[in-house]
Amino acid sequence: MPDVKHFDPDAVLDIVVRLFWQRGMASTGVQDIVDATGIARSSLYATFGGKGELFRAALSRYVELSSAPAFSRLTDDRGLPAVREFFDRLIDARCHGQYARWGCMVSNTHAGGEADDPQVQEILDRHHRELRAAMRTALTSAERHGQLAATVHPDEAADVLALLAYGVNLRSRAGVDAQALRATVAGSLRLIGG
Repeated sequence: MPDVKHFDPDAVLDIVVRLFWQRGMASTGVQDIVDATGIARSSLYATFGGKGELFRAALSRYVELSSAPAFSRLTDDRGLPAVREFFDRLIDARCHGQYARWGCMVSNTHAGGEADDPQVQEILDRHHRELRAAMRTALTSAERHGQLAATVHPDEAADVLALLAYGVNLRSRAGVDAQALRATVAGSLRLIGG
């Protein structure tokens, strides 16, 4: 008779995302996961594999539920207003509410030892390509609408804005306030705008 799961793996994964996001993989033990989820260690291993597999699943879920929707809003043909909104939402999420000062799970992973795992690096690289592509789409729209400075190229500016997003994530985790982050973003966008 097959083993019947008495828990929702997606709901468990959502809890695990929050643990790894806030604490990182190195600071989160399997017992922490057992305590937070109420799921037996053997059931966790049977469903997700070891801690490394569970971390990769959590990181992928974070990208799917948090990053992908933000990226899609950049591609709506508004140009620089979409970029401004992206950064406004990012700063609000990083500085206010339930997850304030947690940074971004992706940025935190870039800065941690988890990025040494080639499968984790693949998730991070894919995330970066998608962020950069979304920024490039927004900047191409901005160029078409006459919103970019004449010397700004969408490819180069997309790289700069992607790095700015990572910087906002890391600096917010370090405690920089929203006003300072907004000033930095506004200054950067003034350099890009026409």
